[in-house]
Amino acid sequence: METYVTEILFGGFLALMLLGAPITVSLAGAAMAAFLILEKNPIAFVQIAFTSVGSFPLMALPAFVLAGAMMEAAGISKRLVDIAETLAGPITGGLGAATVLACLFFGAISGSGPATTAAVGMLMIPAMTKRKYERPYASAVTAASGGLGIIIPPSIPMVIFGISAMGIAPSSESIEKFGQFETLSIPKLFMAGVVPGLLMASGLLVANYMISRKRGYRGLTENWSFGEIGQALRRGVWSVLAPVIILGGIYTGLFTPTESAIIAIFYTLFVGVFLHRELKFDAILKSLRTTTWITGRVLMILFAATVFGRLLVEQRIPAEVASALLSLTDNMYLIWTIVIVFLLFVGMFMETLAAIMILVPVLMPVMYTLGVDPTHVGIVVICTLSVGFMTPPLGENLFVASGIGGSSVEQIVGRVYPFVLASTVAIFVIAFVPSLSLWLPRMLGY
Repeated sequence: METYVTEILFGGFLALMLLGAPITVSLAGAAMAAFLILEKNPIAFVQIAFTSVGSFPLMALPAFVLAGAMMEAAGISKRLVDIAETLAGPITGGLGAATVLACLFFGAISGSGPATTAAVGMLMIPAMTKRKYERPYASAVTAASGGLGIIIPPSIPMVIFGISAMGIAPSSESIEKFGQFETLSIPKLFMAGVVPGLLMASGLLVANYMISRKRGYRGLTENWSFGEIGQALRRGVWSVLAPVIILGGIYTGLFTPTESAIIAIFYTLFVGVFLHRELKFDAILKSLRTTTWITGRVLMILFAATVFGRLLVEQRIPAEVASALLSLTDNMYLIWTIVIVFLLFVGMFMETLAAIMILVPVLMPVMYTLGVDPTHVGIVVICTLSVGFMTPPLGENLFVASGIGGSSVEQIVGRVYPFVLASTVAIFVIAFVPSLSLWLPRMLGY
């Protein structure tokens, strides 16, 4: 009977998804059916699920979500956008470039793709429209740039990847062949995301420049005004300090990612209430409601995905996938190509966090067999899945940008594909050149 468990897991999951069931119900339903077929005690289902949310690093999830929500209400995101606009200056397509830079800044304090899109889009889409940018294009560049929110640390998907992957150890055969693998940690993932995040942003800036040059979207000013840049930096000094304090504390070992998330909340409260004086009680309550909703949704997915992943490992499905893939080729570039194309496809239909929790138990054993550093795997996976935020039919950023800008999703999709192409090229560079991900952690002694 155990031979049918794989079919029940994946068949049940796909059937429930096609019927329109939520991702949590699909995962939990398929896993429970497999539990009953294997005649396991259903209480074990609950025990495994409960254990999955008991880790200390996972406490960073609601804290980072709350910090990001409050930073928008505290006026921090608006000041970051002002800095980005002055830095863009006379560059062709300056407001588009400012949007990319603003998402880069805000991603360093929110950790979420849709949150970054919403915070920056509320300010930049109307500004671009006033400057004669085509409205669907303004929404497209914002939706594309919002994906940077999960690559630039701190990143909620990096926390989830770290928690999911740390329980998967390389096999004795892999250790014998390649030696001891470097350890995986959430701070190390945060550090490893900096250079790839900048590379992904550079790809978007190049795409924006080429499109803007073709369509005649001019810069904001004739020349850079160092006076205006200085003024924007003075107004936004406390906003710029937010990511510096959060990431600086993690990188120097002063506090853990979980502790840094709590510090981010208190920093935002202090800046919003006493310095900017824009953070009101109603806004704090709204941020708490948003945090509760997002965190609850993620934890429910984590509950179900952990049990689903445990069953995959018990049935040796990852090992079978690894051997099947290696029987096709042992060329590292070809294997990375297969993995990236597969992840791009998955990202079109599945939420990023759910995809990470489902695929990590399958992917990590394959990569250990090939001797790939687990930190590098995490960065490539997260960068690739970030493209899913701007590709239909799921494309969460598309819907956020559509709601803010007023353009239909179909209009935005027609203008977002150059950014998808630019991001995909950057992902292949990141995958094929591991040092882009591993250089900074090694330089800092991780």
